Amino acid sequence: MKIYTKTGDKGTTALFGGTRVPKHHIRIESYGTVDELNSHIGLLRDQDIDTHYKDILINIQDKLFTVGAVLATDPEKAILKSGKERLNIPKISNEDVELLEHEIDNMNSQLPQMTHFVLPGGHQTVSFCHIARCVCRRAERLATALNELEPFQAEVLTYLNRLSDYLFVLARKLSKDLQADEVKWIPKKNS
Repeated sequence: MKIYTKTGDKGTTALFGGTRVPKHHIRIESYGTVDELNSHIGLLRDQDIDTHYKDILINIQDKLFTVGAVLATDPEKAILKSGKERLNIPKISNEDVELLEHEIDNMNSQLPQMTHFVLPGGHQTVSFCHIARCVCRRAERLATALNELEPFQAEVLTYLNRLSDYLFVLARKLSKDLQADEVKWIPKKNS
């Protein structure tokens, strides 16, 4: 398989289904940001963290490929006139969302109650997690904008929303596991 096709040399790319769109199209921005998020999660997974978190992160990376496939599909080409799906694209399920919720609840039960916002940082691994969280929020914003124009499977937005929550709680749990300082944000009063 050739890596370069030259079909995008004039600034367009093909969606699943064959439709060509500009590379700056909101759909491309959406799934491109999901791809970026997946790379950041790979970086986080490469850190010296508990194997349970690594296993969950591998699962998340797999689900992000599904999210990317949904976002990369031209909705007009995905369904046949008979109503059957033309492209065999996996779906994000409620169980995928529930797994994240279960993991969030489990980690949260081991953490002190949060009384303030926390500043990202304290340890390089924690910082990688916060970067992934921020990229996830951007992916969610772009996907929400796309969904307003061309609706897609609702669970995708739910998954991205829950994933950013998961990454925030994971950052806090990693801070605890790595004995890193969790710096509270306490607004300074103007003098």
